[in-house]
Amino acid sequence: MAKGISVVDENVFESRFKHVSELNRMGANIHLCERGETAFVEGVMRLKGAAVEAKDLRGGAALILAGLAAEGRTTVLNSKYVERGYEDIEGMLKSIGADIRFIDY
Repeated sequence: MAKGISVVDENVFESRFKHVSELNRMGANIHLCERGETAFVEGVMRLKGAAVEAKDLRGGAALILAGLAAEGRTTVLNSKYVERGYEDIEGMLKSIGADIRFIDY
């Protein structure tokens, strides 16, 4: 299967790509340009579970979805961003078969 490369530009919000390093820890292949407003995403065959940290709402949601697609267990620290931003996300994901649970610390 051929890998593809996508280019994502963010010109509205600063620091939109704070979660890229966490996705890369899961096996993603994402590189940011020097100024950080463009991400180059190269397709990978698989992601692997890891302990990662959510730094904002959308990045946290991306980490949760990546964790569901990854092989092995993923723990998303600071999931409070996602729980606060999406009403009953745990229930919604479980309703479509996700093996997920949020733990309050």
